[in-house]
Amino acid sequence: MYSTKPSYVHKVGEQPLKYVTIGQLLEEVAKNFGDRKAIISVHQDKFLTFSELLDKTDKVAASFKLLNLEKNDRLGIWAPNLLEWCITMMACARAGLIAVCLNPVYEAPEIEYYINKTQIKALVSRTAKVRPWETSKQLPSLKTVIRISDDFKRGTYTFDQILDMASSTEIGIIQKLQLTISPDDGCSLHFTSGTTGKPKAALATHFKMINNGFLIGKRMELAGKHHTICVQVPLFHVFGTVGIIMAALNFASTIVLPTDGYQPEKSLDAVQNRKCTVITGTPTMFLDLIETQEKRKEPVSVEKALLGGAPSAPHLLEQILKTLNMSKSVYGLTECTASVFQSVPIENSPFLVYYLQEHVEAKVINDKGEMVPFGTPGELCIRGYCNMQGYWEDEEKTNEMLSKDGWLKTGDQFILEEDGSGKAVGRLKDMILRGGENIFPKEIEELVVTHPPVVEVQVIGTPHKRLGEEVCVCVRIKPQSHLTLEELATFCKGKLAYFKIPTKMAIFENFPRTASGKIQKFKLQEMLL
Repeated sequence: MYSTKPSYVHKVGEQPLKYVTIGQLLEEVAKNFGDRKAIISVHQDKFLTFSELLDKTDKVAASFKLLNLEKNDRLGIWAPNLLEWCITMMACARAGLIAVCLNPVYEAPEIEYYINKTQIKALVSRTAKVRPWETSKQLPSLKTVIRISDDFKRGTYTFDQILDMASSTEIGIIQKLQLTISPDDGCSLHFTSGTTGKPKAALATHFKMINNGFLIGKRMELAGKHHTICVQVPLFHVFGTVGIIMAALNFASTIVLPTDGYQPEKSLDAVQNRKCTVITGTPTMFLDLIETQEKRKEPVSVEKALLGGAPSAPHLLEQILKTLNMSKSVYGLTECTASVFQSVPIENSPFLVYYLQEHVEAKVINDKGEMVPFGTPGELCIRGYCNMQGYWEDEEKTNEMLSKDGWLKTGDQFILEEDGSGKAVGRLKDMILRGGENIFPKEIEELVVTHPPVVEVQVIGTPHKRLGEEVCVCVRIKPQSHLTLEELATFCKGKLAYFKIPTKMAIFENFPRTASGKIQKFKLQEMLL
């Protein structure tokens, strides 16, 4: 029966939110689980227990102070998945600094924008492409570069030097400093993924990161057992920083870094050799993982899979359930710290129902800002502890997304149900307007990906003189497979309304992606145009 109730849900928490800092939480975990491994970096052949992580974190934090970094100064982390990445992030939290999480694949000219945007004062990097004395005019804020390398470069520090710089007295000062750092202090800047344009930097606090990580881990059922988490996603993304590091810290779980980048073979090796019980990744990563596992056909110890970073089609979830025997997924965005909806699996079924997380309000509105009834698509808005403080030094863009009464407009077309469940229909910006009909690509993508030759699909709108836009399907197909537009149209006939059936098709070997695995639709459109 059609609902007339306005689509508003408030998910009340079962327990209070944690009012602690990241540094205080690390201390607590090190006290209770000091000998447990916190991080295993397989490709570096190194590991740290929680006690060792706290010890190295405070040494680095004390050295940051010796390098004249003060509270709320920004420190950039421009490196792949390494032990040093995790130490640096924790050290920023213990020193009261704001960590700026940077994509490790950016080149020096690109990184200039990010450094200047957030006035980064120090940079921890594995590369030597940026040196303060060479870039003083282009990068006036940058004073210090710390390299994760043994090679000496004039004017920079090595990470090992930073570890050995501070005395025991100076390290003791960091421990006392924890009383002066508030859970409400900013601690990280994550840039939006850049799928629709120039990235903006969203500011999160200790409070937001800890609690979002806790609630992700809670619904993942990490409590009550020691879990080992295989990390496929880059740590600089909120999925890595919050959905993995903060979730693991809350539940004293061990994180495993198979490589400094992403290789499905290495991920499965880590699952086997390190007995991982949880594996994380984007939908694309799981597609690769499934293909690899189907070739290897080895028993896997994994109990849970966490998908994020991009929407997960039911067909993919069915494949994961069949091949790896598990699947869970999250919906969220950088501006909401990480996750706001998370799936609850139905036994023996690939269908996942997304439910609102605790301590969060959600509503769905139309283009006039009015709430629509339950079950009706509209723009999803979120209010709660998880919403960002704002975009760094961008009041105009902040006000566009965050209302004065605290509602954050996600830009996602969403359907919300009265029980707090919901599903994303697609990005509002991705909507195709064909001859007066509104078409959301996600519906078409979820059908086309079930066609046997298709591995991955993206649907975009391309200009049409008479209709305004037409539906173009971009596909990756299996090796030695063949697919024509006529064959695809025949497959869609009877399953989609005639105006949704693609009238153009392009076959790609690879899709343009962000470092976190999201497909950049605007680049697909540029390539086709």
